[in-house]
Amino acid sequence: MNVPFLDLKAQYRTIKDEVHAAINEVIENTAFAGGPFVAAFEQEFAKFCGTKHAIGVGNGTDALWMALVALGVGAGDEVITTPNTFIATAEAISLAGATPVFVDIEEKTHNMNPAAIEAVITGKTKAIIPVHLFGQPADMDPIMAIAQKHKLHVIEDACQAHGAEYKGKRAGSIGIIGCFSFYPGKNLGAYGEGGGITTSDDALAAKMRMFRDHGQAQKYYHDIIGWNARLDGIQGAVLNVKLKYLNNWNDARRKHAAAYTNGLSALKDIIVPQEMDYARHVYHIYAVRVKERDKFMAYLNEKGIACGIHYPVPLHLQKAYAFMAKGPGSFPVAEKCASGYVSLPMFAELTDEQVAYVVEQIKGYYA
Repeated sequence: MNVPFLDLKAQYRTIKDEVHAAINEVIENTAFAGGPFVAAFEQEFAKFCGTKHAIGVGNGTDALWMALVALGVGAGDEVITTPNTFIATAEAISLAGATPVFVDIEEKTHNMNPAAIEAVITGKTKAIIPVHLFGQPADMDPIMAIAQKHKLHVIEDACQAHGAEYKGKRAGSIGIIGCFSFYPGKNLGAYGEGGGITTSDDALAAKMRMFRDHGQAQKYYHDIIGWNARLDGIQGAVLNVKLKYLNNWNDARRKHAAAYTNGLSALKDIIVPQEMDYARHVYHIYAVRVKERDKFMAYLNEKGIACGIHYPVPLHLQKAYAFMAKGPGSFPVAEKCASGYVSLPMFAELTDEQVAYVVEQIKGYYA
């Protein structure tokens, strides 16, 4: 049996007619850059996330960068985040002119360790960006309490957490701003690049809407120096079709994750993800931790099971951030986790038979 890591065509086949109709409507109305189809998606996505506003933008990196700029973060400022994430989180901080300051993660969740935050707060700290890695929200209550105590902004990197919940609140609705990626492989993915920002702050929403469109609230009248970060009309229409199915797709991911966990948790040489009591995990990635990763992955590939690694090198050990002079051992938990990650096949359209086959083959490997 062959089990792909991701199968976008399987999802496409289930919504093909709706997607084609939506795209044709955009073309018929020639509403290609921003416009009514993006606005319709923004309204529905804000409702889905439980916020007053959603702003469609070019991609998740734009979302993070714009959030920082809107909050006035810039040169000389520091922003606390985690090294256990895709580089876009830190890139956005750097491109805003600020300096990323890393804190280690919790081994159980792979997310920011709230207990490590206060030790790195300085007079230059302006914001905290917790990352809801792999689809499980970070522990937001203590993070929000620390931020309130030190008068810091909290921006949620929810780029992998569409529909995830923390104590009943949707990801993207807890901090002052939430940032999402709609990259095609995400739980809610566009048919190309796309991103979104959520907030319930009217002034921030207005500012970010201007910023994504060259700083103009009215055409050719530019109130601020902005950027071109509009979401395409076709992407807005596609996302609005797919949003209706997101809860069901997330439920399917959770079912597959439960089957993986039930089948693998008794094996002593593999560590499966843990869903925390406060969280509703949506399993954008189902990452186990193993020893001798290359050997394990080679075995799975021989059995027709595609797998991946998210993320093999923490950001403080990346060449791009060598100037921070944070060598091996600086964030030991992040480094320990990164050295063993293997991402198993995870998408809503996986069959029960495929999941059972993956479990069976992994048991065979350890037997």
